[in-house]
Amino acid sequence: MLQVEHLSFLDWGPLNFSVEAGQCLGLSGDSGSGKSLLLRAIADLDIHEGDVFLHGKRRDDYSGASWRGNVALLASESRWWFESVGAHFPEGIHESVLSKLGFPVSEVMGWEVSRLSAGEKQRLALARLLVRGPDVLLLDEPTANLDPGATALVEEVISGYREEQKVPVVWVGHDGEQLRRVANTALRMHGKKLERSW
Repeated sequence: MLQVEHLSFLDWGPLNFSVEAGQCLGLSGDSGSGKSLLLRAIADLDIHEGDVFLHGKRRDDYSGASWRGNVALLASESRWWFESVGAHFPEGIHESVLSKLGFPVSEVMGWEVSRLSAGEKQRLALARLLVRGPDVLLLDEPTANLDPGATALVEEVISGYREEQKVPVVWVGHDGEQLRRVANTALRMHGKKLERSW
């Protein structure tokens, strides 16, 4: 379970919510409403106040690196540090994840990052995150650059990981129909606070 208690950042908050293991919380709101900032605060990437718990254990009980390894943020725009795709993946990568996301497994590790489309980068960033085996997924518009076919692949892969690994997921999105497909409950960022959507 992921628990957020009295979380405040800049002039947002205090915010409180929880996500059970194996469940997905949809998070919506207007542009600039603080959704991405909330994910960054949970991931301990920005200055904030309040507590976040993972399976009953406080964030402060983890090292920074351990917390960010377990509570994984998929940003809306992925970052790439090396020229080739393969250099961003550990040895013994999970080929099934790449295949499920629509990539030719025998070729993709040799691709140059510079040749990737925005949608390919987004799907590969998800694969890069999942092979680390995180205990929480914080997803910032994970299908924003994707066509309907690729969107369906991503939704299926995330749903499968969530159900198999029993991890809590927070999914930020603007598409209400999509959030109804992927999430069990939903909140909306409004007026620096959270409101229950359904």
